[in-house]
Amino acid sequence: MSQSTPDVRKSTYSPRLRTALVLTGTGTAGAYHAGVLRALQEAGVKIDLVAGRGMGAVSAMFAAVDGGSTLWEDGGIWRGDPPPKFYRWRASLRAATGLFGAAVVTMLFPLIFLVAAALVYPVAFALRLVGGGAGTALADRYGELLALMFGPDALPTIVPRTAVGLLLALLVLLGATALRALRSRRRGRGAVWWQMLAVPLTATDVRDRFARALWQLIRGASASGRPAGRDVSRGYTELLAENLGQPGFRELVVTAHDVDIRRDLVFALLSAPHREGFFQRTPESGRRASETWDLAGSGRDHALDALAASVSLPVVTEPHLITFAPDSHWRGETHRAADRADAIARLLEEVLHAGVEQVIVVSATAELTAPHTLSAGRRDARGRAGEYQAAMEAAAVRDAVTARVGHFSGLFLIRPTHNPVGPFDFSGAYDERSDRKQTVAELVDRGHQDAYRQFVDPVVAASGERLRSVN
Repeated sequence: MSQSTPDVRKSTYSPRLRTALVLTGTGTAGAYHAGVLRALQEAGVKIDLVAGRGMGAVSAMFAAVDGGSTLWEDGGIWRGDPPPKFYRWRASLRAATGLFGAAVVTMLFPLIFLVAAALVYPVAFALRLVGGGAGTALADRYGELLALMFGPDALPTIVPRTAVGLLLALLVLLGATALRALRSRRRGRGAVWWQMLAVPLTATDVRDRFARALWQLIRGASASGRPAGRDVSRGYTELLAENLGQPGFRELVVTAHDVDIRRDLVFALLSAPHREGFFQRTPESGRRASETWDLAGSGRDHALDALAASVSLPVVTEPHLITFAPDSHWRGETHRAADRADAIARLLEEVLHAGVEQVIVVSATAELTAPHTLSAGRRDARGRAGEYQAAMEAAAVRDAVTARVGHFSGLFLIRPTHNPVGPFDFSGAYDERSDRKQTVAELVDRGHQDAYRQFVDPVVAASGERLRSVN
């Protein structure tokens, strides 16, 4: 536990209180969440409600329907071989870069061959001094290659035609990107080529992977093909609503940020005693009525939208488009939604509104509190972006926990003391302290160990309460 974060362990844990597990983080934080979920399930900790933002929303959605093992088990999402590769460069951007690079290299072929000649001929001369005909053969062969490259059939015809062909392919790709932008459910302003360059990463792989995993949880062995988003949403909400209160099934609260209305959207599925007050629809409810969506009612088609918006990163990925029903508050409008790194404060506010009495907050970001613990800054784009993302999330967790310590009967925080794996290091990251590369699978183990060391052993065991073996 960091010294700059309030000592929330002084709270007294009781399984008799209504308890929420709040998961926050981006990208690889899902692996840490998986380890914590496993530890809490093994210890029989009673969880009434799970809530999350970012990748924490995904973890919460699986935990709500007794699907946490999908995240942590061998061969699962975070322990698969190879590890998941999420937030890759957009396919159109990769193709455009490849075509443009190939065109440039083609045009530079003559210059490349001339530069290479400055290296080949000294080598051939050295071979002649050694003896044998190797040097002469090398010089002759390279001379023939130069003659072919600068011949009348190659330099004026083949090279330019190849380069022009590659550039035409690039223009076709730009046209296809522009057509896709025009066919979007939302209009856009500005130059069309920004459609390709402004958003470098894609969240499609993340959404598809977790959507398929949810579909397999819902349908079991009968799940096949690529399910429609509405089918996944309705199947998920029906499964959770029908089994709410059963062992392993928990109430759910997920937040995402609506870019168009500049407000957070809250998607929730609660039990009857808490549902009415949470989704109050009265003239006095005002703005809240436009932000909260009941997944067991009018929002049952938006479960997958909540997941997709949560894994859509601001600026670097396209926001997820949510089309609301014509009879809803937003009258059939299509809004852009994405994650908000500092939404943990709103999440704690919502679980408090849902009648929660004690909270377990889980964050995968470590917070430095002592001198001489700095690590070298990352130079790669993913690493640098991950450092800033983790810094914002760590500050948001600290501020939110500080502000809410007195609002709950118990507030507990589980976070690593050291985590070299950044939010976007899905292939692992080098750890300076251990002088080796740490993997995402090890982050699952770290979450499992931290949950026991920071919560189960010192808090739950010290409470003297007898826990259920299964929750």
